[in-house]
Amino acid sequence: MSQKTNEPHLTGLSDQEVLSSREKYGVNLLTPPKRPSMWKLYLEKFQDPVIRVLLVAAVFSLIISIIENEYAETIGIFFAIFLATGIGFYFEYDANKKFDLLNAVGEETPVTVIRNGKVHEIPRKDVVVGDIVILNTGEEVPADGILLEAVSLQVNESSLTGELMVNKTTVEADFDEEATYPSNSVMRGTTITDGHGMMRVERVGDATEIGKVARQATEQSQEQTPLNIQLTKLADLIGKVGFTIAALTFIIFTSKDLYAYLQVNTISDWHQWLDIARIVLKYFMMAVTLIVVAVPEGLPMSVTLSLALNMRRMLKTNNLVRKMHACETMGAITVICTDKTGTLTQNLMQVYDAKLDESQPDLIAEGIAANSTAFLEEKAAGEKPSGVGNPTEVALLLWLNGKGKNYETLRAGAKVVNQLTFSTERKYMATLVDSPIQQKRILYVKGAPEIVMGKCNVSKEQVDANNEQLLAYQNKAMRTLGLAYKIVPTDASTDCAELVNEGGLTFLGIFAISDPIRPDVPDAVKKCQSAGISVKIVTGDTPGTATEIARQIGLWKPEDTERNRITGVEFAALSDEEALDRVLDLKVMSRARPMDKQRLVQLLQQKGAVVAVTGDGTNDAPALNHAQVGLSMGTGTSVAKEASDITLLDDSFHSIATAVMWGRSLYKNIQRFIVFQLTINVVALLSVLLGAFFGTSLPLTVTQMLWVNLIMDTFAAMALASISPSMDVMNEKPRKRTDFIITPAMRNNIFGVGLGFLVILMGMLAYFKGLPEGLLPNGEMNVHYLTVFFTVFVMLQFWNLFNASVFGTNHSIFRDASHALGMLSVALIILVGQFIIVTFGGKVFRTEPLPLMEWLYIIGGTSFVLWIGEIWRGIKRLSKN
Repeated sequence: MSQKTNEPHLTGLSDQEVLSSREKYGVNLLTPPKRPSMWKLYLEKFQDPVIRVLLVAAVFSLIISIIENEYAETIGIFFAIFLATGIGFYFEYDANKKFDLLNAVGEETPVTVIRNGKVHEIPRKDVVVGDIVILNTGEEVPADGILLEAVSLQVNESSLTGELMVNKTTVEADFDEEATYPSNSVMRGTTITDGHGMMRVERVGDATEIGKVARQATEQSQEQTPLNIQLTKLADLIGKVGFTIAALTFIIFTSKDLYAYLQVNTISDWHQWLDIARIVLKYFMMAVTLIVVAVPEGLPMSVTLSLALNMRRMLKTNNLVRKMHACETMGAITVICTDKTGTLTQNLMQVYDAKLDESQPDLIAEGIAANSTAFLEEKAAGEKPSGVGNPTEVALLLWLNGKGKNYETLRAGAKVVNQLTFSTERKYMATLVDSPIQQKRILYVKGAPEIVMGKCNVSKEQVDANNEQLLAYQNKAMRTLGLAYKIVPTDASTDCAELVNEGGLTFLGIFAISDPIRPDVPDAVKKCQSAGISVKIVTGDTPGTATEIARQIGLWKPEDTERNRITGVEFAALSDEEALDRVLDLKVMSRARPMDKQRLVQLLQQKGAVVAVTGDGTNDAPALNHAQVGLSMGTGTSVAKEASDITLLDDSFHSIATAVMWGRSLYKNIQRFIVFQLTINVVALLSVLLGAFFGTSLPLTVTQMLWVNLIMDTFAAMALASISPSMDVMNEKPRKRTDFIITPAMRNNIFGVGLGFLVILMGMLAYFKGLPEGLLPNGEMNVHYLTVFFTVFVMLQFWNLFNASVFGTNHSIFRDASHALGMLSVALIILVGQFIIVTFGGKVFRTEPLPLMEWLYIIGGTSFVLWIGEIWRGIKRLSKN
């Protein structure tokens, strides 16, 4: 159906009306699904096995504390429990809030409305009841409303009724009585599949049909990512080792002491039982300490922190990450299947050249203005021009504007009698108008030049000359359009298709329209190729256009053959075996349909590739869904965005290369954190184990270890997560998805450095034990020396943090000033924290204040860790050169 309602010139709402409508009917937002309450979220944190072990220890400790009236250690343990659960809870709560924020980003989808008589783009959430919304093909309807105008309008209502194609009209005689929703109404969440129209908004937000159905899609599945699986494996492994060692230690030491006690004492009353309980508790606390030491509590938190920081910082480089794990998966991709339009090109069609009949400027201008469904947007001076609607039509309107003609005046003057919108089958668009310029009824036609010329009275020579010109344009990957008109008697048929098929049109000329490539793309493609990532263009364009663009961006080389390109139809004709054989060599797939793109992705994955796909249209959703990382365009349809993991806000291929760099750097940063964290755990575990043989007391207490594990780790995680990505990672080949997160180099570093530290610490314990005042009369070690031991332990890790921050490279820590400063600020926090604990920790942390000179000796003495690291990296740099 094609018709226009004879509405007066639509002006839409005024700013004041918008405000009062919003106040009366509310905002256009759907209420998000119910989240678990804060208490529930907090109590979930107590399901962690480590926290449960600590709780048992705390209860035991409390019983003894009540008997002995000495509460220091108990307070320390409870403090640690609340700290650990509190931090975990805060990050999860924060992540949930961020996730809701991301869901809200969907409400930023631009919607074209008429307000104050002007066309504006506003975010979907700002639509109010009474707004007049312009609907174009491919767009999602922003709210429920009644159509004011419908031209060949078809809507996909599958999200509500399962109906894929529903015809909509404003002519009552053509209403479909059996339709689920009236034929002149459109619903939020449905998509326009063909034609265009205007609607007046009737209901917004939760009052809409989809709001009543309560969108199930907003309940996100928390799927395990490759990284999570790796980390869970790692944590399990460490946990098992920790529990085994702790259990053995507990049994051996408790048996030894109980045997010694029972040799001397006999059990006569509760005092002896209390002594036995003390022995058991002492070693139980030691076993708990070992478990706390072995399990890296900071690890899951640090990874979440890294991902969250990365999400925030990637947003600044125009990557809006919708699914957290996608940050890291981007680093593992081996193939990028990219769209052409908008990603590689500027997505602003411009008239490159026009060969027109100069004698008819008025007809050409009126034809462009009236035979079009596009609009130009109101722009401030100096802003990039843009329009709403078909990009080719926008290009013509911009060209007309450049000639100083106002399309709105021309369009308003020409009264539309009938219109036939462009379709891929017909390859032309026609509009029948009563022209005020000619005072006649005129049929304007524009479309593929060969089709339009076929309907015109054009001589053979003229056709040949035009075809030669068209070929030259098409070889440069340009779109071409032919324009024609025909004067129609007022009593003739008003059916556009019929009038065009009669022929006898007058040819007005051809336009060559191109979408130039983005200037930063060739460089980005080169970066991806040097990073071992192959780029493939998948487009609906002609083979010639696609290959030309591939050549311009440096993808198509002179030595490439037909084996490197294919059309969608040819690809569909290949069997899976043949396709698998060719799929890695392909560089260009032209005339591709959505299912071809999806099959390409699946076959590449069968070949073991990790695939990222870019797409902006609703038709790209299947491929975006199947790829490991789906990249949608900021200007794409919301269906594509829903299916994707990352949205490129500036639509540029350059942002993809940046995302790969971020992903790889993030993975490296997580590995650095693991090196740092596990070195601490190995040293601490063995110190407690061996230390128990040296002195009678534990060299590190539960509370001290919790300080190291929770606070230091949190700050270290922040420092290592915030290391800026470096371009160096783009010179490496992609990692295999199956690789274990701990590489042989990491393992050697952890045990090498760990054993070095252990030798120093054990040497200190042996030395202190030999000093005259080293041991107190009760056989315990002097608290002053234990404080020195604890501080040296922390300071060794403190300096090792700097080495960990450049692990995996041969760079000096001082190479990058901002990197060094970032690390330094975190290091200072750790240093100040250690000073406070030593000075004011007292019995809770089993410390006593150290004099200033001892602090300086410890800090200076342990700094050799950094200098050895610097010398080692320097030697490696020299040997490389």
